[in-house]
This record gives sequence, structure tokens and C-alpha cells, in this order.
Amino acid sequence: MDLNSDLAEGFGRWELGDDAALLGIVTSANVACGYHAGDATVIRDACEHAATRGVAVGAQVGYNDLAGFGRRFIDIAPRELTNDVIYQIGALRALARTAGADVSYVKPHGALYNAIVHHREQAAAVVEAVRDYDPDLVVLGLPDSAWLELAEKAGLRTFREAFADRAYTSEGTLVPRREPGAMVHDEQTIADRCVRIARGEPIEAVDGSLITVRADSICVHGDSPGAVRVAEAVRDRLTAEGVRLAAFAAPRSG
Repeated sequence: MDLNSDLAEGFGRWELGDDAALLGIVTSANVACGYHAGDATVIRDACEHAATRGVAVGAQVGYNDLAGFGRRFIDIAPRELTNDVIYQIGALRALARTAGADVSYVKPHGALYNAIVHHREQAAAVVEAVRDYDPDLVVLGLPDSAWLELAEKAGLRTFREAFADRAYTSEGTLVPRREPGAMVHDEQTIADRCVRIARGEPIEAVDGSLITVRADSICVHGDSPGAVRVAEAVRDRLTAEGVRLAAFAAPRSG
């Protein structure tokens, strides 16, 4: 099982999360590319830490929405979205390579991530960006999403993601952050359900029903309160249960 986290989400003097600590725990790093968060220095620093730790670097691409942290849907033309995604991957790759790393995969962020679960036009635009830029890049997303379906049809390698600290609907989608109970905060509860996900066992949805989330990677949000403690608890519990942690996409060197 892979363990990933969203990193490089600070900007200028505004700091968010503890990238260095998280990179000592996770096996894959979803690195912001400057559109929803991150500046050149924050991004390069995260890549340097990832290279030192042998952590895979992924491009966390999103809408051009710095003020909204990429959490607002944008009704953007497909060609523009394709070019925005190519731009972001290219910027991250340049900084990663100067840091001794390289981009291994692509994971959309925030509102874009949620939109392309069902928004086929935008999902196709992101797929086109990855395929045009580098078809050897693998992609990460929500199981049964249009994004992964179209990526697989385009010949890209796809991997499924579950969320350690997000609540699920009975349909297996994420509860919107604006709704009550969208985030799970108790470390023990989070660790317990991560073990169940790793074993392919059902977990409880927000309405109390049981759902099964098939996943190759588990995400712990780097911007959540106590993110480092949560990531440590998840790592320790998984390894104690005999789950081997390894990146789903091998780290690349620059």
C-alpha cells in the first residue's frame, strides 16, 4: 500500500503543513504546482526533501484558483484546461529535476479532483494533457471515476486512491468539505479504517452504511490539524498489521 500526502501548499511567507516531517513518513508526495498553492521555492524545497527520502513526486494539478485554494469549480474550456495541466506538470518537472527528483505521476487537486469523477469533458481534457506531455506518467484518482476510466482507455496506467481523513457518501464519493462531518479527526478511527481499506474490507459511510473502497494508495491531508500525528498513526498501524508500504509509482531521479 502507498501512503501519500499533499505538500508544497505554502506560498511566500504563508506556511501550511510540515512538509519535511511528512516526507519522513509517506511514500508519495502530491506536490502543488503553483495554481492552487505553492511557489517556486516551496515547491523546489519539497522536491529536494522527497529526493533525499526516496519519496515519489507527483504533480498535483488543479484549477487556476490561488485565492480559493483550488476548491472552487471553474467552468473552463477543455483546451484551456489541457494547457493549464501541461503547464503545471512542466513547471513541477523543471523544479524537481533541479532538486534531483522527477515527476512520477499526476493527481488532480480539490475541485478539479471532485469534478472529474463525473465531468467527462474535463476528465478527458486532463487525460489529454497527461498523454500529450508524457504518456509514461501514471495517474491517481478516485475509484470508478470518469478520470480513471478515460485515462485507462487512453493507455495510461491508473491507480486508485482512498482518503484516510475524509468522510465518504454511500456512493463512494467524498462528502463535500462544506458539509458537517466531511473530515475525520480521531487518529485511532482513521488508522482503523486505513487497515480495513488495505485489507479490502468495508468501511462506514457518513450515513452509516457500509462501502468498500478499493485502493492502491491512501491519502493523509497535509493541511489537516495534526497531519503529522495522523500520518504516523496510519503508518505505524499499517506496518504493525503487516501491510508493506511502498510507492505505487517508482520514484524518478532528475
